[in-house]
Amino acid sequence: MKIAWFCIPAAGHTNPTLGVVRQLTGGGHTVRYYSFDMYRERIEAAGADFIPVDDYCAEMHLSPADGKRIATDTAFATKILADTTLALDEAMLAELRSFQPDVIVADSMALWGKLLAIKLGVPFVSSTTTFAFNKESAQVMQQGLGDLFKLLLSLPKINRQLKRLQKAGYQINSILDVVQNDNSTNTVVYTSKHFQPSAESFSDKYVFVGPSVTEKAPLPRLTDKPRVYLSMGTVNNDMPALYRACIAALADKYELILSVGEQVDPACLGELPPHVTAAQRVDQMAVLADCDAFLTHCGMNSVSEALYCGVPLVLFPQTAEQKGVANRTAALGAGLLLPDSSETAIRAAVDAVLADSKYREAAGQIRASFRSCGGAQEAADFILHVAKS
Repeated sequence: MKIAWFCIPAAGHTNPTLGVVRQLTGGGHTVRYYSFDMYRERIEAAGADFIPVDDYCAEMHLSPADGKRIATDTAFATKILADTTLALDEAMLAELRSFQPDVIVADSMALWGKLLAIKLGVPFVSSTTTFAFNKESAQVMQQGLGDLFKLLLSLPKINRQLKRLQKAGYQINSILDVVQNDNSTNTVVYTSKHFQPSAESFSDKYVFVGPSVTEKAPLPRLTDKPRVYLSMGTVNNDMPALYRACIAALADKYELILSVGEQVDPACLGELPPHVTAAQRVDQMAVLADCDAFLTHCGMNSVSEALYCGVPLVLFPQTAEQKGVANRTAALGAGLLLPDSSETAIRAAVDAVLADSKYREAAGQIRASFRSCGGAQEAADFILHVAKS
């Protein structure tokens, strides 16, 4: 079988797919993966043929501020999707007609992959690394009137972008075609039915395979104090004030590991106690393999990795998508929302999560649901089934 795979320039959307790619290529199938040079090495290591599309993607040329804007401005995000889809149109149509894939797989945010599949009449599978999204599961986002008002104001701009796609021959009718998982689309979701909000509202075209996780040997402890880990992810992590507040709030009582990201120099945090570690990046799975609590921005991958290890969470989301993950985690009892970034709030939240065993027990239930899923093998089998049907 020949599989064409499209993704967006985001580690959280790329990494979960690599185990599936390994299963496919290990079974003798050809995967041609259209992605971005920063991910070339890991994609090729999974056995795929890597095809760079950096020059076509509008997101690759954004400033850091505009990159953050994508998460909060639907009209702007729709323009980026339209710009990228139209830039890819001619080259990818020629490429795919030459390759003649049996199935096209695309990240749920890589709209161009789905639209190309429809245009060419090739079977399609959506790769959804966040929660699957429809009107029922959207309730987990708990958007207020202010968010709805902003969306309504932006609809004229959104519709202008959709008309550009329609003019190019793409079948797209509304913003829901961009953001919603419909029940007629074959979809791989990298979580369990237990963790997915409103899982019963999705059709049998959905397969919930669990998170794609590589377990690691635990990082040795520096002390007998409980271990608390902090990471705000790879995008919105320029938060030295938060890191300092965490050190001030927790260093007297806990072993503390901070992953501060590439935008912050750990030296700016000052001299640290011997049981406090701050680095621009850490081996997250090695930390989580032996950890008592995780203060997180609530990216889907980070939360899934923590819950796969049964680690309870202190939840500090920064975007609407992250708020959805945080709300679901809190609803299932595996984490506690942090109301603000003050030292008092941080200390109270971490103390509460560690003092009450119900948080770890709830995390353990989600852990069990993840580990009972079919994983990368089930996802690969599903993709091959769609290709043959």
